[in-house]
Amino acid sequence: MTHILAIDQGTTSSRAILFDAALRPIASAQEEFPQHYPRPGWVEHNPADLWSTVAGTARAAIEKAGIKATDIAAIGITNQRETTLIWDRKTGQPIHPAIVWQDRRTADTCAALKSAGHEASITAKTGLLLDPYFSGTKVKWLLDHVEGARARAEKGELAFGTVDTWLIWNLTGGKVHATDATNASRTLLYNIAEGRWDDEICNLLDVPMSLLPQVHDCAAPFGVTRPDLFGREIPILGVAGDQQAATVGQACFSPGMMKSTYGTGCFALLNTGADMVPSKNRLLTTIAYQLKGQPTYALEGSIFIAGAVVQWLRDGLKIIREAKETQPLAEKAEEAQGVILVPAFTGLGAPYWRPDCRGAVFGLTRNSGPAELARAALESVGYQTRDLLEAMRADWGAAADGVLRVDGGMTASDWTMQFLSDILGAPVDRPRVTETTALGAAYLAAMQAGVIGGPEEFAKSWALDRRFTPQMDAGTRDAKYARWGKAIAATMSV
Repeated sequence: MTHILAIDQGTTSSRAILFDAALRPIASAQEEFPQHYPRPGWVEHNPADLWSTVAGTARAAIEKAGIKATDIAAIGITNQRETTLIWDRKTGQPIHPAIVWQDRRTADTCAALKSAGHEASITAKTGLLLDPYFSGTKVKWLLDHVEGARARAEKGELAFGTVDTWLIWNLTGGKVHATDATNASRTLLYNIAEGRWDDEICNLLDVPMSLLPQVHDCAAPFGVTRPDLFGREIPILGVAGDQQAATVGQACFSPGMMKSTYGTGCFALLNTGADMVPSKNRLLTTIAYQLKGQPTYALEGSIFIAGAVVQWLRDGLKIIREAKETQPLAEKAEEAQGVILVPAFTGLGAPYWRPDCRGAVFGLTRNSGPAELARAALESVGYQTRDLLEAMRADWGAAADGVLRVDGGMTASDWTMQFLSDILGAPVDRPRVTETTALGAAYLAAMQAGVIGGPEEFAKSWALDRRFTPQMDAGTRDAKYARWGKAIAATMSV
């Protein structure tokens, strides 16, 4: 039993990847599922879709690999964070569709809590800001708006979970209600300094603590799967939220190391070690990973729209059929036009945190067309990343002066990665294994199972595919970034 099954449950699809004992991927399966937008700014998932696509892709990956369940030592789970579910403990039936991390329906609740002066104390405990992004106000909304939910919750009949908890519940047949420290740290309900659910915040948000799951390390026993799922019980031994799993997969184990993941959104994490560094620039302080009861902290910057801007080009504007068409289209653009796209489709994330903002395009001319919009879309990812690194430099000194390790689907575009290096003025390293989120989950499970050694051993296996170095002169870089700053200011002024 030397294989590891990694479950990677994302915002738009679920994947399962089988790794061998050396943590090399040998088989995978992926399945998309629909997004639901019942009102402007609202985003929901059908909880049944999350579970069925995970179960289906896991079975498909095992079949593709040509192995048996008896060959699998453990399962690792990584997941979209902050997405919120509540279900009945007896039946396992959700009381409402899952409220996705992108959802903005609790903006007024967050604004009211800010006006009442609660943000400073919440940030000091959780490292987070009062924003609809996080799970806490979503839980409150569900309890307030689903008929009978609050009374049932107070009786202990309901269970809350982020997606990892929902999957663990279903994988174990409802026997385990648990999460890990990284997912807990994204709920707005967890005191990351003291390592516990915070009763004062729960009282403030009217969230009964009986709803909450047990919190474990990232590498720990999370129960075993139902034997009927895969033909035998398989232990679940590793869990981490997607961005923290990518941090592990990128072997960012030393303070000062930083990674940025480009999926639906973009998320940059800077390892700050044992120091819980408070941000003065509206970044988040979070748990990067927790092993043997010891948390390692990070500064995080969250961009809501990265790869999703390419989906907009495809599904909204219909100027491309496939994501891979974006790069050759961008290469045809007239650079002199300087079109700027601010993709604030669901508000602006770090370091602005303006849920009320919406997208905008600047610099259009009669000659502007699909090529210029494609280029502006890809460039927006680089500009937003620089925003994060500038804030990290201010908070932690040396943050943006070193190498940035990148992963996720958008890193396949050499053009985008070169622009990223150019606009940052820093080297950008793309690893050989770009599916580092699944790799991180697999490593956590493999380490707990005894298949592989500790972080130092794993770090030696990290391999570089390509390093991108800055080719843009400093004057051009600064001028382009200044235009981005003006576009952001104009967007926020509307």
